[in-house]
Amino acid sequence: MRNVLFLCTGNSARSILAEALLNHHGAGRFQGFSAGSFPKGAVHPLALEALRAHRLPVDGLRSKSWNEFAAPEAPKMDFIFTVCDNAANEVCPIWPGAPVTAHWSIKDPAAVEGSDDAKRQAFEDVFKELDGRIGTFAASPQAKDVSQ
Repeated sequence: MRNVLFLCTGNSARSILAEALLNHHGAGRFQGFSAGSFPKGAVHPLALEALRAHRLPVDGLRSKSWNEFAAPEAPKMDFIFTVCDNAANEVCPIWPGAPVTAHWSIKDPAAVEGSDDAKRQAFEDVFKELDGRIGTFAASPQAKDVSQ
C-alpha cells in the first residue's frame, strides 16, 4: 500500500476532501492522509456535508498538523500533494523517505462568501475537481509503479 499526504494551510476543507477521496478511489492500494501547516482544529462542516452527500465516510477525519507526519514514527509517505497555494509556498518539514511531491492549485471553498447555496456549490465544485484529479492519479502508471 502506498501512503499519500495532502497538505493545506488549515487542513479543514480541500486536504480533508482529498484524503477521503483517495481512500475511496484507492481501493486498498492507497492510504490517504491530510494535514496543515496551521490546522484550524476542526473540519469545515460543508466539507463533511459534501462527503456525506457523495456517500463517502467521514469517521476519523480531523484537522491536524503536518508535524504528525514529519515525526520518526509517522507512516512513510510515497507521495505528498499540496492543494493550496499558501502551503506550496511554505517551508515544509523534511519528509522521511524522499516522497514524490507535487502541487495542485485548488481554490479554497471555505473562502467563498455569499449565500449558503453559493458556499455549498463551491464545496461541490472543489469536490468534483479533486475527484477527477485523484481518480486520474490513482489509475496512473506512476502511482502504480512506485516501489514498495
